Amino acid sequence: MVVREFHPLRVAAVERLCDDAVAVTFEVPDDLAERYAFQPGQSVTVRHGSNGSDERRTYSICAPAGARPRIGVREVPGGLVSSWLVRDVRVGDEVEVAPPSGTFTPDLEAGGRHVLIAAGSGITPLLSIAASLLQRPGAQISILYGNRRADSVMFAEELADLKDQYPSRLELVHLLSREAREVELLTGRLDAEKLRTLLPLLIDVPAVDHWWLCGPFGMVTDATEVLGQAGVAPERIHRELFWVDEAPPEPLRAEREPSGPSSEVTVVLDGRSTTASIPEGQTILEGAQRSRPDLPFACKGGVCGTCRARVVEGDVEMRRNFALEQNEVDAGFILTCQSVPLSAKVIVDFDD
Repeated sequence: MVVREFHPLRVAAVERLCDDAVAVTFEVPDDLAERYAFQPGQSVTVRHGSNGSDERRTYSICAPAGARPRIGVREVPGGLVSSWLVRDVRVGDEVEVAPPSGTFTPDLEAGGRHVLIAAGSGITPLLSIAASLLQRPGAQISILYGNRRADSVMFAEELADLKDQYPSRLELVHLLSREAREVELLTGRLDAEKLRTLLPLLIDVPAVDHWWLCGPFGMVTDATEVLGQAGVAPERIHRELFWVDEAPPEPLRAEREPSGPSSEVTVVLDGRSTTASIPEGQTILEGAQRSRPDLPFACKGGVCGTCRARVVEGDVEMRRNFALEQNEVDAGFILTCQSVPLSAKVIVDFDD
């Protein structure tokens, strides 16, 4: 059973990465150590609010496996949680943090050849993945990392240290879009055109076991398209989205109409079942939260995957999905913040 409540964790360190970004490390009490043990690539949800508000945001863990949980945060203009974390949080403060979650994770024991493509704050989970994989002697890593300028690169020193520590097994390539590099090829955005030029020169594409993509919507979709055209199997491409400069696309409309004006939806969380009547067109998360305010959520935009659950019975329609991989969808998992019931009865399980 997965327990999803928030716990106040003491801030053990705040590291300034650049003017608008920090890394925050949390101290985990011994009695919560097992609950906050994480896999590289996972994330935690941070809760912050005042005057009755409940603001939640999901941040990827940037520490290697076995270390204390540490998140990388870039300030978003007007962001209630990111601005607080970047500007106000200090060592010794307590922050409400939910246990780690997410499936954007590698098999550390398998080793193999991995290529990590990131832009901006998308480097955060990839740093955790790279540092953890490199601790295994059988892993070979390439990182392609795009930013606007050199002074906006998150974890620049940490990445350089990894390169010095594993010179024969880590290839690190920086691209800058608003600052000229000595090599013209390394100037510009990590878009489809750049990737079509760059990848054949740097990477033996067929020899790569897994591709890990994290960044804004445009970069991730461009990279997915280019890799697909190069013959990379979909199960070898792992994606996670960070929205910085782009707004999420409009939700897709359900192709089928619900079977009635409302549906009886049962949610199972932490071993407890609750049934709610959800009106036509309302998402499962929105409708069930009236009876179960403890349901997990963060972005409510189909990006973070915090509200992931499995459909046990009934039919639903997901409006959009940028968090679940195809094998999860095939296994019946949905994002409840984006899913509307289509049958008279639906059962979803958050504990799977």
